[in-house]
Amino acid sequence: MLQLPPVRFSTALREDARKKIEQLGYADIVVGIPAYYSQTTISHVIQQVAEGLDRYFKDKKCLIFVSDGGSTDDTREIAENTDISKYNIEKIVTIYRGIPGKGSALRAVFEAAEFLKAEAVATFDSDLKSITPEWVKNVIEPIYQGYDYVCPYYKRYKFDGTITNTIAYNLTRALYGYRIRQPIGGDFGMSYKLIKDYLDKDVWETEVAKFGIDIWMTTTAIVDGYKICQARLGAKIHQEKDPGKDLSQMYREVVGTIFRLMEEYESFWKKVKGSKDVPILGDYVGQEPKPFEIDQQGLIEYFKIGYNNFGGVWKSILEEEDFRLIKKLYMEENPENFIFPIENWVRIVYRYAAYFHATPRQKFKLLDTMIPLYNARVASLVNELKDKTDDEAEEYYNKQAEIFENMKDYLIKIW
Repeated sequence: MLQLPPVRFSTALREDARKKIEQLGYADIVVGIPAYYSQTTISHVIQQVAEGLDRYFKDKKCLIFVSDGGSTDDTREIAENTDISKYNIEKIVTIYRGIPGKGSALRAVFEAAEFLKAEAVATFDSDLKSITPEWVKNVIEPIYQGYDYVCPYYKRYKFDGTITNTIAYNLTRALYGYRIRQPIGGDFGMSYKLIKDYLDKDVWETEVAKFGIDIWMTTTAIVDGYKICQARLGAKIHQEKDPGKDLSQMYREVVGTIFRLMEEYESFWKKVKGSKDVPILGDYVGQEPKPFEIDQQGLIEYFKIGYNNFGGVWKSILEEEDFRLIKKLYMEENPENFIFPIENWVRIVYRYAAYFHATPRQKFKLLDTMIPLYNARVASLVNELKDKTDDEAEEYYNKQAEIFENMKDYLIKIW
């Protein structure tokens, strides 16, 4: 009887899942679907993944592993009842153990893949509406071509992915020198060697186990020297989140993880000059992103409440000229005139990174004071990009990332 490897200090796998994995023995490909309150989309994601595995990897033994965060809707029941019996593919649906969050869900996937000695591991978000079998092909195929980490490359609506567009893409590129367009995209491919490395890191009881997981995986893959590419996935259509309402917790965890990693990898990023392209592989997956409404007024109001609460904090953290701009935006009454220039934003992000580094305790409270400024930057983007196409907006975001790179010396000076 095969035995599971010794349990590390803790594990994300419950006993029932461990037994099922033990019975399976091995798998060539493991596809993880971290799930939480996904009853309306989970069946579609499972069906598309199964179709993709059957169509493009028929000769491989495959497992779909749904790792749920204890949803109290019908997510797990629907996942269990999704019929993929016409394909020769295994499926396990389980609740993970550990800190609630996507990181713990992925840890369970990685532990299953490690035991099964999977050649390739992929993860797909459970709220995807636009996933097709070709996504599965484009994410997994590069692993068989020698890549260790495959990042998604989407076509996105210009106001979708605001944390990526304002911070995550810019800092990944400026700090670590890799032009990875979607470092927190959610849909990734990984080699066996890389997931073993992830599991051996001592992060699974930290903020990384929440929303910080994607940026942590991307940064770790860069710093540890793994071979990285991007996979064309067309439009990412999912349950979009209004930046003014839903993203504060996610912002705190993603940006907090980026700033913590800056402390950990200081000697690495300080040496990096400029940036390089990362190969984009796979056939184009057709489907255009759909526009959606963005509540600019709500973003501006959130920022103005923030000014009333944190104005004194901002004055102590920001350069004088940047605080002057913030004060001017606070006084602005016409939303159409609400413009927050890129250079001011870059300096503010770098000031916060340096302050986070210098703050001995309650670092995440500091991040709470940054969220209204992020809302202000997004409100400004609504004005700056309103007449631009998605492609023109993409050019704008790339120019913004270049400015982050060009101002990196400022960060090093104040760090």
